[in-house]
Formats: sequence, C-alpha cells, structure tokens
Amino acid sequence: MTSWRCVDGNEAVALVAHRLTDVCAIYPITPASPMGEYADAWSSAGRPNLWGTVPHVIEMQSEAGAAGALHGALQKGTLATTFTSSQGLLLMLPNMYKIAGELTPAVIHVAARALATHALSIFGDHSDVMAARGTGWSMLCASSVQECHDFALVSHAATLRSRVPVLHFFDGFRTSHEVNKVAILDDDDLRALVRASDVLEHRSRGLSPERPVLRGSAQNPDVFFQAREAANPFYDAVPAIVQEVFDEFAARTGRQYSLVDYHGSPDADRVVVIMGSGAGAAAEVVDELVSRGERVGLVTVRLYRPFPAAELVAAIPRTATAVAVLDRVKEPGAPAEPLHLDTVLALTEAGRATTVIGGRYGLGSKEFTPQDVAAVFAELAESHPRSRFTSGIIDDVTHLSLKRDPDFHVPSTAHRAVFYGLGSDGTVGANKASIKIIGENAGLWAQGYFVYDSKKSGSVTVSHLRFGKDPIRATYLVDDADFVACHQFGLLERIDVLGSARNGATLLLNAPYPADQVWDHLPAEVQEQVIAKGLDVWVVDASSIAREAGLGARINTVMQPCF
Repeated sequence: MTSWRCVDGNEAVALVAHRLTDVCAIYPITPASPMGEYADAWSSAGRPNLWGTVPHVIEMQSEAGAAGALHGALQKGTLATTFTSSQGLLLMLPNMYKIAGELTPAVIHVAARALATHALSIFGDHSDVMAARGTGWSMLCASSVQECHDFALVSHAATLRSRVPVLHFFDGFRTSHEVNKVAILDDDDLRALVRASDVLEHRSRGLSPERPVLRGSAQNPDVFFQAREAANPFYDAVPAIVQEVFDEFAARTGRQYSLVDYHGSPDADRVVVIMGSGAGAAAEVVDELVSRGERVGLVTVRLYRPFPAAELVAAIPRTATAVAVLDRVKEPGAPAEPLHLDTVLALTEAGRATTVIGGRYGLGSKEFTPQDVAAVFAELAESHPRSRFTSGIIDDVTHLSLKRDPDFHVPSTAHRAVFYGLGSDGTVGANKASIKIIGENAGLWAQGYFVYDSKKSGSVTVSHLRFGKDPIRATYLVDDADFVACHQFGLLERIDVLGSARNGATLLLNAPYPADQVWDHLPAEVQEQVIAKGLDVWVVDASSIAREAGLGARINTVMQPCF
C-alpha cells in the first residue's frame, strides 16, 4: 500500500539518502542545509540505514572539508554522500575530479543555486551544477518533489552499478523548499534497486592493508592520456544503466521515467527543451495550447551527463521545424548556453535540419510563468525567430527579452491561497502544517511554496498554497488567489496584498480594530480594490487573542483555524 506524505524537496531527498549511506559529510549552505540537518537529526535519534547501522554524520569546517571527508570515506569502501549548493559545490570540485577519475561510486545531492557574480544571490538557478559538468560526474536532474525522492534512489543505485559518481540536482527553493504530496518509498523499494552484489563489490574495492593496490599515482606524458581515455567504456555504459534503473523503478512503483521525456502533440511543429522545475509550468502550457489546436511539445531532460544525444533526438518529433532550448544559467562570452549547445550538436550529428534557438530563464529564482512559456512558443511561430533571447524579464539594455501576453492563463481546478506575514510570526509554520493536514488527511493533492526575503527573520514572508482533487504541476507563484490572508495589518500600506486576489476572493485580516471600525482604517487603495474585486472580507484581532493566551507574537495558532 502506497504511503503518502507532504514533504519538501530537501526532506524527500534526505529520506532516501540517509537510508543508503554509511557516512554523510556535511557543511550547511542555503538552500541545501535542511538535507544535512535531517540526516544529522535522524542519526542522533539512532535511526538506522538500510543495513541496520546508524549513518555517521560529521560536519566539517567547510564544503572543501566535506568533500575531502567524502573522498576518504569512499576510499575505505563505505557508502557516502553529501549535500551542497552554489559556492559550496565549487569548493568540492578538486575532490570531485579525483572521485570520478578513480571510478568511485558516490552521490552528491545539490539544491542548485546561483553563484555569486555581480552580486550574491541565495536563490536558485543552474550556474553551480553547470560549473561542475566537466568533473566527470554523471548528472541527473529532478523537476519536482516526487522526482527528488525517486531520483535520489535512482542515483544511489545507478552509481553502484556504473562506478561513475552521480550529481543529483534540483532547483534551489523552487523544488528544495516546495512542500508537495509525495508517494514515499519504503525499505523494500530501496532493496529492490540497490543490489547487494553492487554494494559488496564497492566495499571490496576499499583500501586495506590486506589487499594492497596502487591508487592516486602521478603519471607522465607517456601514459596519462591513454589512462584517461581508458574510462570511456564506463561512461558509455551510464545511459543504459540509468534507464535500466528507471525501468526497474517503474515496474515496482508505476512511475516511469526516461533519460529524456516528451510531452505534447505527437506531430508537434514547435518544441521546447528544458531541464528542472520549469518543466512543470511548461507542461501546463503545452496542454493548454494543444487543447486550442496548436501543435506544440515539451522535451524534459533528466540525465544531463553523459548527455543522451540519441534519446534527445528520438524524443523530438520529426515534424518539429523549430526548437527552443531553455537554460537556467548564463555563460558570459559563450556562443550559447550549455544545454542549447548540446542540443544543437545532437540534432546536427543526427542530420536533423531543425531551427534551434536558445534562451535564458529563471536566473536567481526569477519567476518562470505560463505567460513566459507561451511567449517562447509564440517566438517559435515567427518566420524568423530570434536566435538568442531572455524570458521573464524586461531587458532594456540589450533588448533580448520576449514580450509576454499578460492575459494568457492556464485553467486550474486547484484552490489557491496566499498568506502575507512576517518572519518569526509563525505564518509559514502554520501554512506548512495546514498543507500537510490537507494533503495527508483530506485525500487531496496539495502544494505549499514559501517566499522569504534574504534578510529572513523579521522580513515579509509570502506563503502560496494550492490544493485540489488533481495533481498540481504549477511551479510558479499564485497570482489569482481564491483566498488572501494578511497576518500583519501594517503590510497593507507597504505592499500590494490584494494584487494577487481574483475577483470575488475571500480576504482574511488580522486587524487591531473591531469589525465595525476596520473599514475606516484601511488605506484608500485597499478600499478601492475590495470594492472593485468584490472581496468577501473577514476580520479577527489575532494579536490580542494570542497575547491573552500567552502566545506572544505567535499569531499562527489563531490565524490557522480562521483559514
């Protein structure tokens, strides 16, 4: 019987990684820190791994130290992993080259995040993992919370079978911190894919005085090149091994994945290629455009390294005359971004005469909405589409941005709610609890995403909740909410709280005034929006109730039952 839980992407990964490792070498970095925190808490509580021993979790002095500890543990024949992001991943690169060069099974789970360039950004894109694509690690990309959970298992199983280490990555914040309803893998699922013989082979290769072996030597020009090329057969075998694990996984769970997945019209003339959480929004747009009679499709890349060129070409319908490749990274000075270049080469070598354009999207967690996806398909429909573009911004410097239609929307059966609060007032915690109650006890699909300011405690938080009878693929913020809650009355004068409310929506206010006096204290702009949108307004003095109950500023216990 399937066990369902509402978890975020970080916990979804940690639930698998902790059970499949002996050693977790960690160092905290946003937004990957919770993975290490979960592993540390579970080991401290004595929770065993799949083989009945408690994983050893050690926090090092930096990510470089964590990678060194990982490398050392692997050399002894233990099963080891780590979790990281952004600059933390860059500090691991030297050890990653060694681990891959020595054909050592390992997994690093990455909540992909922007690297500091002109400014620091703690938010998500693919600039960190793309900086690691030359290390020799296989790279597997998850696009949703469920895929984070599933691909964590696939990564650990595939690395043991192939001896090629795996970098399993997913979008920082958009996936790592999104709470969603997930089918949880049990121990028998893990045992079915992680073969005992593979584990024993890895352990037998561990360094031991009883089995002396030369490893990590220095080589001169007479042999280095030849030895480097000797690894080719291992990499050539990786795509088939990953697909084999995918197929075994599907036979056990019913969830089928491929190295490259296609979604849309079988005779599409326009196709978008993407990797990561943007696939959720893109799939919604494809379905909507197909329902309108347009021939469009979506290709989602799962395995990025080794690049599955043949599978990518096979996934794109032969009817496609124009392809747009979307990269969540900027590589200054390059003729195009990495996924774009890989796609062009794959199609060219296959003899496919297809127009291929490329664009950047989502840098630093910039929103990627259905309107942005629709704009890409609209560009592909032009007789001469621009070869390079940006999506989701207004570029008034180099004029590369696509113009989007603000009236384009995809239909949704989900109930949508937005909550405005302040860091540390309990709003986010209450909404996480609410979404878990709805998803785990009401028989509904549920999603929660929480927007934090980089200043965190004391700054504005915005919670975006969706729930309903159908699976939820939306990977963007709610902009047409059925319900809006303002947990801090003062926010009405600082931000456009009602901008995300649809006509006829419900507004819940925490107000320090009696119900019959609240209207006179609302800013004029808010009054106008309430009237124009016909909002149903409810008021509670949650702050007073919380103080009287001895809860201090924690108004969440009052506001949650009101919701």
